Amino acid sequence: MSIFPSPLVSCTQLQSIIDDQNLIVLDASIPPIGDQMLPDARWPDVCIKGARRCDINQEFSDHKNPSPHAMLSPENFQQVARNIGINNESTIVAYDDLGLFSAARTWWMFKAMGHKNVYVLDGGLPQWLTLKLPTDKANNQVCYAKGNFNAHYQKSMFSSKEDVFNAIDKNTVRILDARSAERFYGKVDEPRVGVRKGHIPSSVNLPFTILFEHGLFKPKKELLMLLSQYATKEQSLIMSCGSGVTACILALAADISGYYTVSIYDGSWSEWGANHKLPIE
Repeated sequence: MSIFPSPLVSCTQLQSIIDDQNLIVLDASIPPIGDQMLPDARWPDVCIKGARRCDINQEFSDHKNPSPHAMLSPENFQQVARNIGINNESTIVAYDDLGLFSAARTWWMFKAMGHKNVYVLDGGLPQWLTLKLPTDKANNQVCYAKGNFNAHYQKSMFSSKEDVFNAIDKNTVRILDARSAERFYGKVDEPRVGVRKGHIPSSVNLPFTILFEHGLFKPKKELLMLLSQYATKEQSLIMSCGSGVTACILALAADISGYYTVSIYDGSWSEWGANHKLPIE
């Protein structure tokens, strides 16, 4: 049973349970694309009290897959989650150092593996620091007691390129792209080498940044009004972005707003744009 009514929790809500023995706070920060090859690039120097690193660039990605943030197999995900001490009873709250950028990916991955008590911190580390709430010095070398987490993969929560191709021009499905308008319309080069400019045919641009106001998610009523301009609740939603990370922010907004048939295109534009057999606009 969920302990919070929404997948999005405030800093004060997290602070109220910060000493709960079942709480695991995950620092899901990732460096931007241009810095990802540097050792420990852009990892924050401080973390929320007791936070553990959830590295979605490394341990939590399938590096046998050419897509940058491909989902692990259930078996591998289960092992990595256990390595950082995740239990079936754990209450997980994910955050990142940009306010909200990569934390929603961690939320979606654990949901897809069947975990119920997983949440995203609204405003992330910047909001936590603004409120002067307790922090620790970031320590990347901690070993944790192995957890007992069991993965129960929900296949419908991810879409393949074949699923996306079959959804093009289907009235029952809406493909939403979280990238900036400049990238969506091909006005700027893609940050990844070999990836074409443009977007998936029939997809609609919903930049994830317009979901925020003053570093926090807009209220539920405003999110619902915004999403209703792009899709009805009768439609299935496929969320895409550059590499399957910020698409999860759209999925979070959809979840808050009561859209229940939602999936993430895991390969996203890094896969679609690199495959010259796939159509683009």
